[in-house]
Formats: sequence, structure tokens, C-alpha cells
Amino acid sequence: MKETTSALTSITVDGRRPDYSGKVREIFDLGDSLIIVATDRLSAFDVVFTDGIPGKGTILTEISNIWFSLLDFVENHIIQTDAAKFPAPFSGSPELSGRSVLVKKAKRVDLECIVRGYIAGSGYKDYQKTGMISGHKLPAGLKLAQRLPQPIFTPSTKADIGQHDENITVPQAEDALGADLVRTLADISLSIYQFAHDRLLERGVILADTKFEFGIFDGRIILIDEALTPDSSRFWPVDSYRAGESPASYDKQFVRDWLETTDWDKRPPAPALPPDIVAGTRDKYLEILSIIRRIAGQTP
Repeated sequence: MKETTSALTSITVDGRRPDYSGKVREIFDLGDSLIIVATDRLSAFDVVFTDGIPGKGTILTEISNIWFSLLDFVENHIIQTDAAKFPAPFSGSPELSGRSVLVKKAKRVDLECIVRGYIAGSGYKDYQKTGMISGHKLPAGLKLAQRLPQPIFTPSTKADIGQHDENITVPQAEDALGADLVRTLADISLSIYQFAHDRLLERGVILADTKFEFGIFDGRIILIDEALTPDSSRFWPVDSYRAGESPASYDKQFVRDWLETTDWDKRPPAPALPPDIVAGTRDKYLEILSIIRRIAGQTP
């Protein structure tokens, strides 16, 4: 990957602005397909930061594309990953190279499909208060970062920018979307988590938790958005992992930990990120990219 010194936080193509902007991604609607562009924007605690992480979008895109290719038991939204083969005028935009994909236009399922194999983050906070995560009753006395008896499916609402996702129970999700759909999403999510967890563990990395998004395309459930990136997952190095301690990570927990040392109230506007936090975050994203490349049999 070539060295990137500045962050791309917004994009236009031939004077056209995106049809939709998410926390990190910009979407161009082509009618029967979409072009999704991963910017270098950073979000934490559901707030988008003014500062970006240089090259982050290309890292996220490569990681997702690797996993999409490995997860051959789950249909995904990818049509084309080579921006030079996109329809005009997008094929002529050098900024799209490496950070964009042409995808099927699916109807998004409005549910964050989260799988937790270890107890951390908001799940740990919920457990401390109630002994449960998203309605799952867990054994007493679990420590921070401890492995759960088995992975659990813990859905959350899909919040708009500036709003917080809310953990909900499986029955609440079933009431909103239908029991059959939610059970299928849970089964697929747990299968993907186990597949990725086992392969990462072989490379010395713990996949603590991750979240997926799904869509409906031609009546079929397909995996959309991103897959098993450091934006959507917690990755912990095995060699420094200790239950009861906040683990070192290859993800944006690095930023969250720094933010917890500030007096920021987790509402916009977000504080400026110091240069060492920006550089450190980029380095951690590059580390997990290198590991995932090796899982796919690629040269680091």
C-alpha cells in the first residue's frame, strides 16, 4: 500500500455529490446498483470526527474484500472491486481506486447483527448492571474481556448519524422484523463469526466481537456494507490478552481508550485527535490488514 499523508474525508465525482453519506461511507446510487466509497473518516461513540485517519478507507475496503472472498458460504453484495471497471464517470476517478466497490442494490435490514464471543464494551456495561447482554442471562462473576461460554447474538438498532445504537433483545428484534428473518440472521452471523474467529486465532488474534449488516436482494439475504474490519470488530492479540484487563487491540478501541481519558461528553462536536493518536490508529489498522492478508494466503 502506498504511503498516504492526508485523509480523504469527502468526495465528489465529476461534480456529483454522493446520494447518501454514512458515518464513514459515501454512496452513489446508480439505479440498480450502488458505488460505496470508504472515506478516511473516523467515528467513535456514534460521533463522526473532523479528523480522518489517512488511508483508513483503503485499509477497510481491502479487509472487507478479503473476507467477502473467503466467506464463500454467504452471498454478499459485491459486483466489482476494480474501480477502473466501474461505469463512467466513476471509472475515471483516481480517488475511488482501492477504496470503493460496485455492489448490488439490496433492501437493507434495519438491524445491527452483533456477535459477541467475549465480554467487552457496551455488553460488559450492560452485564455489570443486569447480569445480561441483550436478554442473554450470563454466568455470574465474568471479568472484563473474559470469553463467554459460547458466542451470543446480540442485535442492536441501526441508528442515524449523531444517534446511538441501542442494544435490544432477540425477541424485540423478532417483534420488529419477524421471527424467521431474525433467526436466520442470527444463524448466519454466528456462522461467520465462528469461521473468522477460528482463522484469526490460528494467526494469534482473538476476534472478541463483530457486527454485520444484511440486505434482501431478489428475495435472498445477502451480506452488505463491510465485513470483519477494525471499524466493526474488536481484534485482540493473544500474546498480551488477560481476562480482567482491557486488552491491547488492532482496532479503534485505541481511539476510544484515549477519548475516555478526556473530558469529552461523547456528544458532537468531537475533540481534535492528537497526531500520535492518528498515527497509532493507522498503524493498528495496518497490522490487522497484514494478518488478514496472511489468512488469505497473500504476501504481507
